[in-house]
Amino acid sequence: MINGKRIVVVLPAYNAEKTLEATVRELPEVVDERILVDDYSSDETVAMARRLDLTVEVHRKNRGYGANQKTCYAKALACGADVVVMTHPDYQYSPLLVTAMASMVAYGVYDLALGSRILGGGALRGGMPFYKYLSNRFLTHAQNLLLGAHLSEYHTGYRAYSRELLSALPLESNSDDFVFDNQILAQAVMFGARVGEISCPTRYFPEASSINFRRSAIYGLGVLNTSAQFLLAKWGLYRAPIFQFAPREAGQPASRPAFDSRK
Repeated sequence: MINGKRIVVVLPAYNAEKTLEATVRELPEVVDERILVDDYSSDETVAMARRLDLTVEVHRKNRGYGANQKTCYAKALACGADVVVMTHPDYQYSPLLVTAMASMVAYGVYDLALGSRILGGGALRGGMPFYKYLSNRFLTHAQNLLLGAHLSEYHTGYRAYSRELLSALPLESNSDDFVFDNQILAQAVMFGARVGEISCPTRYFPEASSINFRRSAIYGLGVLNTSAQFLLAKWGLYRAPIFQFAPREAGQPASRPAFDSRK
């Protein structure tokens, strides 16, 4: 726990047998529960997860990265999570930062914390392919302009959410594919969530999961479509299902403050 808040880490997994143990071994002791959702892997991911004493949920068919996250968050909220940290079990992101990211949410400073590969300038040094870096920078710049936000990147798979934020967003309306990650960030901006970032080193190596160029292109088009839907909803012209919720009033916290400043 952190600040009396229950911390749950969720790991959306697909063929993560080779990297799962390294990821789990670095999760800090502040984590109250570790949930792995397996999206019908063909390797020994599930067996490894059970040996590591994780709470395991298995999809009976491959449903996609976004669908995996939907199950992750539903399971985390059902087990009483106050803060949900999502990281990939492929050891691309450092699990050692879970405490810092969860604290940003548990102490009521932010509703959503992102582990950014761009802050600190280490993405390319960590092995991010150059074409992915260029597309990351282009899409992030475009979305900052269209959404009116100021994030260093929208495409990280390392995030910490408050229970209140996850409960407020219509996650089931989001894609079951990779663009789910971008949709939930656009929803958070529309909702009025407080979003913070922390620099996170990244590792690219053969066992780390990474989508190919074709899937990356499809994802990029999905990001632009999400941004267009955001603008239409903001202008009151059309509200897509992913934006059918009431935005929070400016300055209104998503959760009760961690302390009373009047005392």
